[in-house]
Formats: sequence, structure tokens, C-alpha cells
Amino acid sequence: MLSTSPQLAVSTVIFALRKTGAESPATLWLPLVRRIREPFGGRWALPGGPIRASESLADAAGRNLLETTALTPQYLEQLYAFGTVERSPGTRVVSIVYWALVEAEEAERAAEGENVRWFPADDLPELAFDHNAIVDYALWRLRNKMEYSRIAHAFLGEMFTLAQLREVYEAVLGRPLDPANFRRQIEATKSIVATEERQSGGRHRPPRLFRYNESFDLADNGPLPHA
Repeated sequence: MLSTSPQLAVSTVIFALRKTGAESPATLWLPLVRRIREPFGGRWALPGGPIRASESLADAAGRNLLETTALTPQYLEQLYAFGTVERSPGTRVVSIVYWALVEAEEAERAAEGENVRWFPADDLPELAFDHNAIVDYALWRLRNKMEYSRIAHAFLGEMFTLAQLREVYEAVLGRPLDPANFRRQIEATKSIVATEERQSGGRHRPPRLFRYNESFDLADNGPLPHA
């Protein structure tokens, strides 16, 4: 039987691009925490927890992330509210879910241990509560936003190569993209601007670095490449 007073909590889906080897392509991963109490004791779950009376929803999401994963993502956006009656055994819990996107370097600084671990976003175990459905919804939103926003920027630094930008699209969409077609489509949108700088290192001519065009207006230039 459910208690009469619903509880309010926050959870966060954190996406990062990670590689399993030097030659392997980057794929989407997310950190999960192992529950140490019931319900679902021992099962993996999204980072989260209760909201304090004195903090905003965003502050609660940021605090819980810092306490569980040591991450402080710059991109943190409210995703959706999940509150079906039976989602938490014994207690009615409404979760305000945020999603965060972090660069690979920040992801490497995340705390990992027995109770915090990174998992491939498309190959998760059975999670606590309805967290599998939450991740599925977050993936759907992310893949749709890739077509109509500059959300890929959150995975990259201020400057990047076209290959790095394409790698983000491939990792999120889950399929390879033709390099020539991608370059032609992304340059046609005028969403990025070539800089005078080049990436250092490597045996061949260093590739040119790009940055996002701050004056880019998506309404006038159409959707970003997705094929």
C-alpha cells in the first residue's frame, strides 16, 4: 500500500562519449550508481536523491551529481517528470529528471568504484524503478535534438575538427556517416566557422579547427545533417 504523502526527488541521465580502445569508435556511455538500500537494493540506478526544502530543482540535481559521481557538468537541462503511481514500491515518488552532457575529459574525472560505474547507453542491465524507460526517453530526446540544435557542442571543446564533430553525430545516432557528405552538409548550414588554428600532433598535415557560429540561426538555415 502506498503512503499518502508523495515524495519529490531528482534523477539525472549523464551522457558522455567514451572509447573502449585506442582504435575503437566513441560510443555513448552513462554513469550509474548501485543502490545500497531497499527498494531494489544492489541494483544499478541513475544518480539522484531527495530535494532539500531550501534548494531549487537544478541545485538539487547538481548537488546529487557531485555527491555521487563528482561531476559538475556545464550542460544540465530538465528533461521530464516521471510519476506513475507504482514506480516506487511502498512510497509514491515523483522524480524530476535532468539530463547532462559532458566532454570526454570531464567524464574521465568522474568518481568510479564498487558503487559507481560507467555503462554503454544502449546496453544497460535491468535498472531500479523505471530508470530503463527514463534512459530510453533521454536517448530519444538526444537523438532528435541532434538534428535541430547545436547540442553536439556540449560534447566538444570550444574548438574541434570536423572529424571530432562527425564522431559525436555517429556516437549519438549509432551509425557511421560518410565523411564527405557530412562535411558538405555541415558546411552548408553555416553553423560552424573555420579558424586559423590547426590541431597539433599527428604524422600528417594537422586538420583545421572549427568553432560554432554564434550568429547561426537554425530557423533560416534548416536542420543539421543527420544522414
